[in-house]
Amino acid sequence: MLKDIADKVITPAYALLPAGMRSREATVLLLAIGLQESAFKYRRQIKGPARSFWQFEFGGGFRGVQLHGSTAKHAEKLAFDRGYASLNPREQFDCMELDDVFAAGMARLLLWTDSKALPALDRPDDAFDYYLRNWRPGAYTRGTPEQRAEIRSRWLKNYALAMKEVVA
Repeated sequence: MLKDIADKVITPAYALLPAGMRSREATVLLLAIGLQESAFKYRRQIKGPARSFWQFEFGGGFRGVQLHGSTAKHAEKLAFDRGYASLNPREQFDCMELDDVFAAGMARLLLWTDSKALPALDRPDDAFDYYLRNWRPGAYTRGTPEQRAEIRSRWLKNYALAMKEVVA
């Protein structure tokens, strides 16, 4: 499954973004975050507003990417390349539920907004901090210590699976 996501979703998304955004580090994070957020099973949040495998919320990461100084033009080009330039932001957001390549591109752009460099490969703790800082998962923020430990444990497993796929 991860190979298919990397080959059929992430790689085509990279082709629509600047070459400097393509890296194994980014691919590991995109795979790990997708596993963490949706297990690559759900494109619509169960009992929630988020969309895509990466579980974007409209007023959070999605609009943030569209408005951020380092990504706004890239997000506009990505929407144009996917045929969504004539749509308003809310309609573009809704397209992510059905367009995995568009969603992967937006997820990569969200990572790009972080002023810190992507974590080096095989640094699961640094990658977890990066994920928390950029995705801000409510389940972790509001969670009990036990719930946070479970989320972190799941991250370590997901990150290991992503590393195995990308580095193998």
